[in-house]
Order: sequence, then C-alpha cells, then structure tokens
Amino acid sequence: MFEGALGVPSSGWPKKMQRLILKDRKPRRGRPGAMLPPVDFEDTALQLERKIGRRPAPTDVLSYLMYPEVFLKYARIEHAHGALDVLPTPAFFYGMKKGEEISVDLEPGKTLIIKFLATGDPHPDGTRTVFFELNGQPREVTLRDHSLGVKARAHPKADPANPGHVGAPIPGAVASIAVELNQRVDKGDKLLVMEAMKMQTTVQSPISGRVKERLVQTGMTVEPKDLLLVIDQSEPRP
Repeated sequence: MFEGALGVPSSGWPKKMQRLILKDRKPRRGRPGAMLPPVDFEDTALQLERKIGRRPAPTDVLSYLMYPEVFLKYARIEHAHGALDVLPTPAFFYGMKKGEEISVDLEPGKTLIIKFLATGDPHPDGTRTVFFELNGQPREVTLRDHSLGVKARAHPKADPANPGHVGAPIPGAVASIAVELNQRVDKGDKLLVMEAMKMQTTVQSPISGRVKERLVQTGMTVEPKDLLLVIDQSEPRP
C-alpha cells in the first residue's frame, strides 16, 4: 500500500512513515493500473457468460477479473437462490419471526409484502412446509430443514454454462413428461409440466437436439435448479 500499488492519497503518504515501512524500496510512480497486463474485456465477458449462463454486466466482469473464484461462487449462489440482495438485511441473516411482515422492493414500482405465518411439522424426507402470505394471498412452499439431520437425496444440479441442461424452474412435483429418451426436440418444444401450489408450469426445451438423459419421473418432487433433462445439441431435428 505504501509503495503506491493501490494508489496514493491526494495529499500523499507521510514521508517519514513511508521511509520506515519501505526501507530500501522505492515508491511507485504513476497510475497503478498502468502496470497491470492488458485485458480484453469483451473476450473476458464471453468467457464469463459461458461459465455463469447469462450475459454479465460490466461490474460482473470487473469483479471476476479481481476475484475470479469468489465471483463464480457468488454467481452459483445467485443462480440457485435468485437476487437475495433485495431482502431486508435482518430477514436475510436471521429469517422472519412468526407473524412478522416485510416489504421487498424488486424494482421501482414493484413491491412484495411478505408475512410469515407458520412452519409445518417435519416430513419423513427431512422437509417442512412453510406457510406465508404474499401480497395478502395465502402461499406455501416446502423446504429442506437441515436441523432435522435427514440426509438429502443426491440429485445433480443443472449447469448454467451448459445450454443443454434443463433445470427445475421452481420447487414442486413433476406432473407429466412429454418426451422420451433419445427423442429429437426443437427449441421451445414442451418437455414436461411441473406442479406447485396447485399451479402448473410448462418447461420448454432451451435448444434443439436429442433428449440424451432423463433424470426425473412423473410424480417425483424436485428442488429449484435440479437437473431434469439433458439435451444433446449436436443432433438437431433434420
């Protein structure tokens, strides 16, 4: 820091303290960034896009260049759980108390009012049902309770960098499957239907190709980002 590798205060470092710390070394001159190797930001952005499965913002690229492993870990958490930065800090760190109500600003003009009601009894698979209100409407979601000590089933997660990986968009049950193994599909074709809170969600093929793997069956319960199907894009429909 006193060499100037991180920059220099506008008034400079105290000269006596700088000499004591640096001893025989000389302080650097000029802008610290000028000493760094050149970076192709556009090429780095393309590489990062393949790793995180989305187009990175300029701040994402800079964060990745400075802290590559830390940023990729952050991106994996964001992919699995969504934009948690919109939550109020106490709710993020400590959760909500029974009867507590919070507001979450998703974007300008779009606010969610969430009220925590109750937590259900443990299920045999180590999950619990959480009951809450969303903008005054009753909702429920089933989550894993790690304090129960029930070992979760090992199910692979979809890799956001692999365009052929089809992940679960929501937690819920697989209501029906519309494709068979080795069947050719086009981008946008219906693959399966998921059901949660009495609402159905259609999962469509992200690319054209052949169904290489099918990791779920009808009636199976999955968690967000669980890998459902694998599409081999090297074999598109003729």
